[in-house]
Amino acid sequence: MNNEKTCSTKGKCCKSLSKILIFLLGAVLTLVVLASKKPDEFYVTRSAVVEARPSVVFEKVNNLQNWNSFSPWAKLDPDAKTSFAGPRAGKDASFTWDGDGNVGAGTMTIIESRKNELVKFRLDFKRPFEGTNTVDFTFHPDSKGTFVTWSMHGQNTFMSKIMSVVMDCDKMMGGFFEEGLANLNNVSKGK
Repeated sequence: MNNEKTCSTKGKCCKSLSKILIFLLGAVLTLVVLASKKPDEFYVTRSAVVEARPSVVFEKVNNLQNWNSFSPWAKLDPDAKTSFAGPRAGKDASFTWDGDGNVGAGTMTIIESRKNELVKFRLDFKRPFEGTNTVDFTFHPDSKGTFVTWSMHGQNTFMSKIMSVVMDCDKMMGGFFEEGLANLNNVSKGK
């Protein structure tokens, strides 16, 4: 009699475990299917008017030693180690950071610089994941100062496609860009 009860309990456990495994397998398959439908490239962009002349705003972005004055990531890890290489500003200037889990580690290098018009970066992430993206800042005169657009684009790896199923990367990164543009306005305003 006792053995029958044990077998019955084991059978219920096996059925419950089977149901859980089937559910988990279904969830994983759904995630993979949804991720496979995501685009192969991503693009995040935000714009704002900065209340300063294009030459002032351009200089803030083009000289990487100014980066932490407006970067939204600088305050997430104020103890991050940073270093600079190449020229102080313009093409081939680079900025390397190594911080905690909030900012990771990587290098950004200016690959194109057109005075008061464009600063283009190659952004190489080392941590928390490896990847290379392109970042553009464009500057256009505006009646109130400078219309600045901050964009980032790159390849959507399979892992980033999976992440984008469960979180809105455009909204998350776009929020950082919006904060950075507001900071850029604060450090440039009136100049």
